[in-house]
Amino acid sequence: MAGLPERLAEARLAILGLGLMGGSLALALRGKCAALLGVDVEADTLALACLRGMFDQAGQNPAEILPQADILVYAAPVRTIIQQIGELPGLHPAPALVFDLGSTKLQVTQAMERLPQGFAAVGGHPMCGKEQGGLVNASAELFQGAPFALVPTSHTTPLARSLAEQIVQAVGARPLWLD
Repeated sequence: MAGLPERLAEARLAILGLGLMGGSLALALRGKCAALLGVDVEADTLALACLRGMFDQAGQNPAEILPQADILVYAAPVRTIIQQIGELPGLHPAPALVFDLGSTKLQVTQAMERLPQGFAAVGGHPMCGKEQGGLVNASAELFQGAPFALVPTSHTTPLARSLAEQIVQAVGARPLWLD
């Protein structure tokens, strides 16, 4: 897909939802991409992310952050991910890779299928976690050695596939492609 970087190290990656999964992803990707951007609706969560130096830029308003990103990682609850993917075309001009960490894939990948041309998309589900959620419990090691399910969509280009695998491998997980 024209316009997307070929390597994660060249990408500007935005994470939407800075709880346990999104925060852990940010910590694990620090220094492995050109820029890390964060979005969360909770001011306290953003303050903690800034205190921990997790992002190059973070904010509550996706309209200010998303247009800067090549890769958009949705790490909120599934219903929120579906809603946010539906809003994406009004917030980002494309091209971009849309990727998620949601716990279920059918409805999320269906939402990805409705994206306009210019958006590449891969569903994702890391098979790991902790008993305690939230950014305060985030850890760069959360994904180490864990299987990470990847689900192609009709918007999954060879470059999208490569970038999704690069993200998974960069956090120490094992990519597992599923239909």
